[in-house]
Amino acid sequence: MAEVLVYVDHADGAVRKPTLELLTLARRLGEPVAVALGNGAAATAGVLAEHGAARVLTHEAAEYADYLVVPKVDALQAAAAQVSPAAVLVPSSTEGKEIAARLALRLGSGILTDAVDLEASEAGPVATQSVFAAAYTTRSRVSRGTPVITVKPNSAAVEAAPAAGAVEALSVSFSEQATGTKVTGRTPRESTGRPELTEAAIVVSGGRGVNGAENFALIEALADSLGAAVGASRAAVDAGWYPHTNQVGQTGKSVSPQLYVASGISGAIQHRAGMQTSKTIVAVNKDAEAPIFDLVDYGVVGDLFDVVPQLTEEINTRKG
Repeated sequence: MAEVLVYVDHADGAVRKPTLELLTLARRLGEPVAVALGNGAAATAGVLAEHGAARVLTHEAAEYADYLVVPKVDALQAAAAQVSPAAVLVPSSTEGKEIAARLALRLGSGILTDAVDLEASEAGPVATQSVFAAAYTTRSRVSRGTPVITVKPNSAAVEAAPAAGAVEALSVSFSEQATGTKVTGRTPRESTGRPELTEAAIVVSGGRGVNGAENFALIEALADSLGAAVGASRAAVDAGWYPHTNQVGQTGKSVSPQLYVASGISGAIQHRAGMQTSKTIVAVNKDAEAPIFDLVDYGVVGDLFDVVPQLTEEINTRKG
């Protein structure tokens, strides 16, 4: 059976959910071989084996933390040379897409980014993507070299599939470029206790209709009742009502949760491009002609200041 390399996104050995989703998709294409790098790499083996990794290639070195993405590209190139995989899968984060692009260039291969589904074919992996601001869905495959594919979070359900998970040391020789850009400092992100926006299974977003930074407390309360992340439209962000790090849209973050709740968002194409692949979309807007209603699975025509508190109260009551 062909082997498929899966780049492991982890924090000191704690594997992030998008990597487990990649393992589910990798099993459709062949036998998953995980590549874990940096501090705590060996500690990832247990959970990776539980989710289908037949082998776990590990390499720990200070370069992965002290420098930017090139050391990771060096390691994935070494892994590809060792395994000769049918494909390389990488989480579709900002860093992941840079790693994938550099790797594809080195391998002389094609690259597909932001896939939302993968399937096997005789000619190689076929990726489903949403393109042109999510106006079209395409099915594509790489026709040259080893396919390098980045996959958006929440594109597949995490499925347990116990495998051997044999840990093997990966031999890596860092290139001259690996130490060209050094990390001089880090500032921990202030924790809100909510899920990370791009990985969340549920996202609640507010837009221009929230009408002020102080009113985002309504959006946060609904999000907390659902265990959701909080997003915002560009209009809300540009007005200074919510941080830019929470912007959903073509010029912000792209999300694909199981449930997306849009409150006071008109549904401009810029915003739709960042959330249109959500599995279920619910909108609350007092304008019955708002473009967002052309997209939703469920729509509520009403004032969010009336609807959202009632919805939050009902959810909390049912939970209680």
